[in-house]
Amino acid sequence: QVQLVESGGGLVQAGASLRLSCAASGGTFSSYSMGWFRQAPGKEREFVATISWRGGRTYYADSVKGRFTISRDNAKNTVYLQMNSLNPEDTAVYYCAADLSLYPSAHGDGMEYWGKGTLVTVSS
Repeated sequence: QVQLVESGGGLVQAGASLRLSCAASGGTFSSYSMGWFRQAPGKEREFVATISWRGGRTYYADSVKGRFTISRDNAKNTVYLQMNSLNPEDTAVYYCAADLSLYPSAHGDGMEYWGKGTLVTVSS
């Protein structure tokens, strides 16, 4: 059983940066692909980014491409989401997820484990 715990959310102003972290335990982190998703108030959860088992392959939603960067440190069992140039439309609960395969799908389908999320609020 894989446990995922997100951290790093908070309240920031438009244009600011945040880095989210997701610590994994209970499995072989280095053999999973990982992803970040988000759910804004009143909306469905949506794909943000995914990363393959060694970080060599990444995918991003068009809405965050060029602003967000997903990365991982297998020695620390942690995946990160660096978010730059935040805007109010990025306000959401951000979830970390794990896919028990080496390579993720381009849109994050197939995630099997989920964290409880961390709230990011961007004020204008």
